[in-house]
Amino acid sequence: MNIVCVAACTAGIAHTYIAREKLIKGAKSLGHNIKVETQGTIGTENELLAEDIANADVVILAVDVKINGEERFKNKRIVRVKTEIVIKSPVQFIEKVQKTLTTA
Repeated sequence: MNIVCVAACTAGIAHTYIAREKLIKGAKSLGHNIKVETQGTIGTENELLAEDIANADVVILAVDVKINGEERFKNKRIVRVKTEIVIKSPVQFIEKVQKTLTTA
């Protein structure tokens, strides 16, 4: 599965980057390709390319705030989740996303 994500927390510091790392480790442990953009206090990092989004099977928005550029994901399957969920159980979360995609 090709996954693209945006991570952003309320403060734009700790949870944003912890969520990014957990999503990457969780997805890779399950054999998925993943790219994660962060939007925090220092701006946007690892910005997703149009090609990344076009090739994605799913978009995960691990966000606690409104993000910039959400219109980029129009016509894509989007899963919204709080950063704390992906921090606490990234593998289980990604497995659940995978299951919903295969049954849809």
